[in-house]
Amino acid sequence: MEISKYMKRNVISIPETSTIREAAAVFVKHHIGLLPVVDKNKKLIGVVGLRDMLALELPDFLNFIADVDYVHDFGAVETTRPPAKTLDKPIKTLMSPAISVPEDTGLLRVYALMLQHQLHDMAIVSKDDELVGVASRVDIGAAILSTWSKVA
Repeated sequence: MEISKYMKRNVISIPETSTIREAAAVFVKHHIGLLPVVDKNKKLIGVVGLRDMLALELPDFLNFIADVDYVHDFGAVETTRPPAKTLDKPIKTLMSPAISVPEDTGLLRVYALMLQHQLHDMAIVSKDDELVGVASRVDIGAAILSTWSKVA
């Protein structure tokens, strides 16, 4: 079972020349969790996750607290937003190197890599490293579980 049969092909991506602010607008418009960053030839050069974006919003004091369960309200911090200077930075300053797999990779290998790298979504590329899809844990899980009804 190859990932190419179960991935989403209508992939939303942004060019490497985009800003963090522009990336935020794409996340909002398309309700996605992973935003691939591509060069002018549509080759995958990095990814930005929703958690990367939201990390810009989290207060710095969280880095010093082992357990936030006892913090019931973040108070005034709830209404702060990243400064314009941050939002207007190139997306390349926030993106991570892309962890991707070729489109002929088996489902269990993709899932194992996602677990190993703590990913919920993974970019799928062609032989030429062109972005061709995105697969989620749900896509893979549903594909695998769909075969269980055929087990005797």
